[in-house]
Amino acid sequence: MLAAGALSALSLLSAGCGGSSPSTASSSPSSSPAVTGEKIAVANHPKYGPILVDDKGMTVYLFVKDTGTASTCYAQCATFWPPVLTTGKPQAGVGVDASLLGATTRTDGKVEVTYAGHPLYYFATDKAPGDTTGQGVNGFGDLWWVVKPSGVAVTTK
Repeated sequence: MLAAGALSALSLLSAGCGGSSPSTASSSPSSSPAVTGEKIAVANHPKYGPILVDDKGMTVYLFVKDTGTASTCYAQCATFWPPVLTTGKPQAGVGVDASLLGATTRTDGKVEVTYAGHPLYYFATDKAPGDTTGQGVNGFGDLWWVVKPSGVAVTTK
């Protein structure tokens, strides 16, 4: 069951659509600045198995609407789904295939981490390592999923 905060966020998600304006979102849910070479690792989630996380254990997601490495999540979308930003080459943590890790430049000039060609995002209602409140959310025109170490979306809700 989703927490009340997640339900509020979900209702707002369905109200807005992604646009083409630059993102003003922070680099992570805790609003800390991006570090050089953002690290992506693998954590074992009790429900979804091995999934991608950042170096603090926060879950990262892919957006089905994104095609190729270009992000389609800006403006209000990026408020709920902050991009995983980096100021240097992303680093492969434990369990991550370094050859699948990359980066793309957003329209605002910030650099977003990609994995297997998918831009990566956080979800605003995930507050602690292991939270996956964004899993299977349909917002801003498509679905959001956690990511397996192979780069494939975990489509279990």
